[in-house]
Amino acid sequence: MTATADIGVFGLGTMGSALALNLAESGFTVAVSNREAEWIDPFLVEAGPLADRLVGTPALAGFVAALATPRSILFMIPSGAPMDAMIAEIAPLLDPGDTIIDGGNADFNDTRRRAAALKDKGLHFVGMGVSGGEEGARHGPSMMVGGTDHSWTQLQPMLEAIAARFEGDPCVAHLGPDGAGHFVKTVHNGIEYADMQMISEVYGLLRDGAGQTAQSIGRLFEGWREGPLKSYLMDVSATVLSSTDRETGQPMVDVIRDQAGQKGTGRWTLIEALRMGQSASTIEAAVGARGWSSEKDMRAAAEPMLAAGALDTQMPPERDLELALLAGRILSHAQGFRILSAASGEFGWQLDLARISEIWRAGCIIRSALLDDLASAFRGELPHGHLILAPAIRTQLQEAIPALRRVLVAAVSMGVALPALSAGLAWYDTMRRARGTANLIQAQRDFFGHHGFGRLDMAGNHHGTWDEPS
Repeated sequence: MTATADIGVFGLGTMGSALALNLAESGFTVAVSNREAEWIDPFLVEAGPLADRLVGTPALAGFVAALATPRSILFMIPSGAPMDAMIAEIAPLLDPGDTIIDGGNADFNDTRRRAAALKDKGLHFVGMGVSGGEEGARHGPSMMVGGTDHSWTQLQPMLEAIAARFEGDPCVAHLGPDGAGHFVKTVHNGIEYADMQMISEVYGLLRDGAGQTAQSIGRLFEGWREGPLKSYLMDVSATVLSSTDRETGQPMVDVIRDQAGQKGTGRWTLIEALRMGQSASTIEAAVGARGWSSEKDMRAAAEPMLAAGALDTQMPPERDLELALLAGRILSHAQGFRILSAASGEFGWQLDLARISEIWRAGCIIRSALLDDLASAFRGELPHGHLILAPAIRTQLQEAIPALRRVLVAAVSMGVALPALSAGLAWYDTMRRARGTANLIQAQRDFFGHHGFGRLDMAGNHHGTWDEPS
């Protein structure tokens, strides 16, 4: 077989098929293959005129032979064991200088392990986070690339050609070596969890606290699609709340069981944040809320048994709800970027946080107007490396935090849970106090475990002189 293909795409599921067509439409010749070889011919037929730039190769050896060297092979298959199995199968067919790309939602620890193992064979391994779903993959995703400079030189022209664009700027970047791309994608998904949860919390407050219908909430969200809350997820939320179920004529959202699924990236974000001693409280609340949602039967049984103890209160105005959601989103993004900063230092990745903000401005699920503000903040004055201390962000929070307080007071009084928004405010209030309460924790630890503590008035590790309990 003549080696003419610019890149190979293995895995013709939803995302793999869309990326292959995007590459072909952008002028590249793409070899395609799939473990179930019978998928290949129907895919080529469905590709229509683009089939002229697609080379169907059922056998793995033929797939490799169709690629121009140095080869670039993109795998769009399930992460974990399937990826390890494919690496073991294809690596013997490759030559030094070839690149394997994992475009799935992989654990960055696995990506680092695979990159190190393949380096010994002269092969390059790229962990590439791809965000935007099927539509993004087909017409322009946001892509987060981790790997060697050699691999990026090969991939850059192709990836920039197929990426989403924000005012002409391609939403793709080489973020660092080995697992950097997959880690950034993981944190992106963690922020996505928090965004979705906070929007749902405002919906819940309006539904359960004010008795509003899905359609009326959808109209409010429709109005928020422009302005500080402008985002893809706000577009989605306004659309789904305004949609009608054809079977019953009821609002579509009202016939959906309130049990949310999750694929694990939110948990991964939380695990890594805790391991590095960082706060991910908004993301933790969002992950926890999805877990609580799974206990549907228990919640249904508990509703008539557990008293709300609700207090009379007025529903906050719509402007307060808008500002509260803005505050929560700023705080959750700030936590996410703090995790990225900590990982950059720990793994020596030198992540460019401003560039990450920029490549998230289009194509990805969390794309929003806010990210443009964050990119500008990262390129300006950033005291102590904390986003919430950037001058422009402080100004936004100064207006939005009082509204968040009023919304939370009303929700608590009504007995409506806002876990992610509450967690965001608690973190903000923790970070704005020079003197916290960990001094008492240190005293407790020294009393029962003789762990010692630092003093305000002298250096070193010290122990307390404790009076006997009365």
